[in-house]
Amino acid sequence: MSGLLASIPSPPWNSISLGPLDLRFYGLMIALGVIAAVWLMGRQLESHRLGTTDDAGSIAVWGVVAGVIGARLYHVITDWSRFSDDLGSIPKLWEGGLGIPGGLVVGLAVGSYQAKRRGIAPAVALTFAAPAIALAQAIGRWGNWFNQELFGRATDLPWALEIDDEHLPAGFESGTTFHPTFLYESLWNLALCVVLLRIHRQLRLGPGRLIAVYAIGYGLGRFWIEGLRIDPTSEAGGLRLNQWVALGAIVIGVIALVLTRGRRWDVPPRSDLGGDTPPPAVLDDRADDDHESPHADADADAGVSGDGGGDGGGGDGGGGGGD
Repeated sequence: MSGLLASIPSPPWNSISLGPLDLRFYGLMIALGVIAAVWLMGRQLESHRLGTTDDAGSIAVWGVVAGVIGARLYHVITDWSRFSDDLGSIPKLWEGGLGIPGGLVVGLAVGSYQAKRRGIAPAVALTFAAPAIALAQAIGRWGNWFNQELFGRATDLPWALEIDDEHLPAGFESGTTFHPTFLYESLWNLALCVVLLRIHRQLRLGPGRLIAVYAIGYGLGRFWIEGLRIDPTSEAGGLRLNQWVALGAIVIGVIALVLTRGRRWDVPPRSDLGGDTPPPAVLDDRADDDHESPHADADADAGVSGDGGGDGGGGDGGGGGGD
């Protein structure tokens, strides 16, 4: 067992040939992340009767395309020295290099616009997008594993990542192992997705507030994970650029929650999607009430017609209905 946990091997290839096509696993992982995000967002829209999977797909198409463009531009701008003498490399997405902060800002803005066109309030769309985005990131981060990129400092931990000599940074000996930051961020985002779903289900935060919680959660994870990375980047005040961006996301998320404190989820289902019928959760609650007080209606009737027990019967009936 100790031999199995000595280190995490990196894949010897990052693509597969399918006839004339060369399928890059980096792009495949991003695509799988998008598919999972659309599925999750669609399920949430349908369970709340506020939209359909088609709506989620339409929003995703616009948001993802815009997000990829924004993410690439962010990466190019923040790593300009790599592209200044080779402009032809800018569109080569398959070689890696997407800045998540840029992708989130542009993708969320365009996705919100498309949601409004589909009859879904942007704040509602952002609420359901929050856990979906975290899920997409958890899957998409594995593209860095296939590209053997964006790993952390050297370490000999049992889960350290092996990097072949072709991708080994200058100054490190062959066989050096590193922190698998892709794995850290993948697990963090997967946990964040679960937490966001539970928060929405239990706390019922007002529309749009969940995306602020996502910003805080993602910012916290990205800050410490970014601190482990050794790939070249701009720095200021002893922190990497993306650490400052992560801190900014945390601050913005906290401010948004403070400004919207006290707002609860009060969005009624759409009438064209069965809005006249209570959502399943409400029906379940009513079924439980009926099971607990099978004679509630009879007691209520007795309270109306009876002389001496009217108040008591009415009180019992009202209590059963209230529960």
